Amino acid sequence: MAAGLGTRMRPLTDDRPKPLVTVLGKPLIDHALDRLAAAGVTQVVVNVHYRADMLREHLARRPGMDIHISDESGELLGTGGGVVRALPHFDGQPFFIVNSDSVWTDDNALSRMQQQWNGADMDGLLLLAQMSRAMGYDGAGDFALDGQGHIARPAGPKPFAYPGVQIVHPRLFDGAPSGEFSTNMMWDRAIAAGRLFGTVMDGMWLHVGTPAARDEAERYLAALA
Repeated sequence: MAAGLGTRMRPLTDDRPKPLVTVLGKPLIDHALDRLAAAGVTQVVVNVHYRADMLREHLARRPGMDIHISDESGELLGTGGGVVRALPHFDGQPFFIVNSDSVWTDDNALSRMQQQWNGADMDGLLLLAQMSRAMGYDGAGDFALDGQGHIARPAGPKPFAYPGVQIVHPRLFDGAPSGEFSTNMMWDRAIAAGRLFGTVMDGMWLHVGTPAARDEAERYLAALA
């Protein structure tokens, strides 16, 4: 997911799309693609909008992956509409969705998700971060989990944040509206059906959404090196 305007990241996005903002010298989108490549992913669809040509040129230089562009230059489609436009690339098979502004320190998160995926029972499997391990995130929490791993949106405390990583089956988007919409609509339907699950990452999630968060992420990762 790389089509956002990156307004909260200004002035770093005045001359580039947010996915090309660097953390420790590496563009955000390459942090995500490197994680996917390490998990064995070879085909990727990247949606583009703001300064799309810069992203196209950058991705064209990346070896080892079959990268397709889903062009949203004419109309931003949101988190849900953007996925719907890309669905024909996946031939009815489950796939990862990864936000390009997430960096995390759990080297095995994606491989564990692949192992835990159960298409018979799941329409979606979301990676979650404990609130105490969510850096740069200013929300009050997104979800809770029950004893079987089902995701819930309780009225009370929500102990987990969503770092922008999930595996979904295309059927999650069956009957989706046309145009721009949020994936939250499809998640709520899957929650009601008991078919949305979560798994908790080890390590830290670094939400790189503002220049200050980028600087904080760089300091944290440099201290680990």
